[in-house]
Amino acid sequence: MVSHSRGAAAPLHTPGARILVIEARFYETLADELLKGALAAIEAAEAQAEIVTVPGALEIPGTIAILLEAARQAGRPYDAVVALGCVIRGETGHYDIVAGESARALMDLSVAQRLPLGNGILTVENEAQAFARARVSEMNKGGGAAEAALTVLALKRATQVEHPR
Repeated sequence: MVSHSRGAAAPLHTPGARILVIEARFYETLADELLKGALAAIEAAEAQAEIVTVPGALEIPGTIAILLEAARQAGRPYDAVVALGCVIRGETGHYDIVAGESARALMDLSVAQRLPLGNGILTVENEAQAFARARVSEMNKGGGAAEAALTVLALKRATQVEHPR
């Protein structure tokens, strides 16, 4: 039996969770604002963030896969991942490749590994749209991506069954 309410969301609380935050720094100022929002949400949930930086959005999925495996092998797996970055449309079709392939790869990772993953890679037409979405004082998409990952993590934790040994 599944129950849910449609009222205001309860505050996220995932104490001790290890959250991998991977950010593309191609647009430095936007990346700073996305990260600020994500870290505030993770801190509010009493989770711990580990931040890793890559050059651009296309490097995010492969790096996540590498780091997930390394953390598992070290016996310290991540509980969730937050991907942050920005792709701004340019004059060529490169935008479509970067936006589509990074999103597809993130979804593939999330589903295949049953991984709570918040996609905070902005895909926008121009810099003004990017800043409106990134700024904590406006749309706070970095915070939203972290909250999405934390929400799925809380659901995952609530549905896991402890097996007797």
